[in-house]
Amino acid sequence: MATKWSADENTFAGVARPTDGDGESHDVVIVGAPLDWGATARPGARYGPIAIREADYLERDGHRPHLATGIDPMEVMDVVDIGDIITPPGYLVESLDIIRGVVTKIAQTGAVPIVLGGDHSITFATAGGVADRYGHGTVGVVHFDAHADTGEDHFGKLHGHGTPMRRLIESGAVPGHRFVQIGLRGYWPRPPVVEWMRRQRMRWYLMSEIVERGLDEVVDEAISYASDGADHIFLSVDIDVVDPSAAPGTGTPEPGGLTARQLLDTVRRVCRDLPVVGCDLVEVSPPYDGPGEITAHLANRAVLEMLNGLAERRLA
Repeated sequence: MATKWSADENTFAGVARPTDGDGESHDVVIVGAPLDWGATARPGARYGPIAIREADYLERDGHRPHLATGIDPMEVMDVVDIGDIITPPGYLVESLDIIRGVVTKIAQTGAVPIVLGGDHSITFATAGGVADRYGHGTVGVVHFDAHADTGEDHFGKLHGHGTPMRRLIESGAVPGHRFVQIGLRGYWPRPPVVEWMRRQRMRWYLMSEIVERGLDEVVDEAISYASDGADHIFLSVDIDVVDPSAAPGTGTPEPGGLTARQLLDTVRRVCRDLPVVGCDLVEVSPPYDGPGEITAHLANRAVLEMLNGLAERRLA
């Protein structure tokens, strides 16, 4: 593979770093996408991958038995970490092309790529790369976020962390009716963008609806919607879906979000109950994190819950 990899040997949960660099014969491949060229407001998500890896007090032997399930995903699956993708600083479009190529190659081996971001602009590349592997129109996206990320443009440009879902739909990689969004709130997007989302038949759940109906009922419906006709699912988690009291280290915090507990339980359930073939976790910005790196620790555990859900599904 022509893509260069970082020399940092600090892997996620101490899992192996393969020498092949392309995910061959592995079940799950973790890879970092350390860029924030698409961020507005507060930068720093380029440091997210290393912070997520380092937010770990457990022995770095790759073993993580889950107290609630009794499952150690590292025993059930062959999980590796191939490091961070090196991209040209400041060149967003070129960087997204590189990331997309790497994710596609990982998915082509049959492995599940889990991408550590990075700002949310990378999802055009990560979900797009999975769709390139499995077929445009066959992949659904379950998207946890405070924001819809369906902006028409980003300061006059096509790509940025507020536009990836729109670009995925417009490119044909993921049809609008294959999108489920959970946790939206606040004051964006504006009505014309919301109307565009309706025309694409996107399905979204506002935090106000989650409060009124309860998260379990909403997730029941979201899973049913996502599994209707989609052969494969991509899970995208923006850490700002969580209330800033538990996840302050992010670029565009929005009060009134999910609790940390709700996020952990729900991402595991999605990976257990749906045919997930790729994931990303984005918008962790360590420069703005709170005491004790609480956002990074939450992101680290969210990835572990993804792995546990994948393992549960494998064993079912």
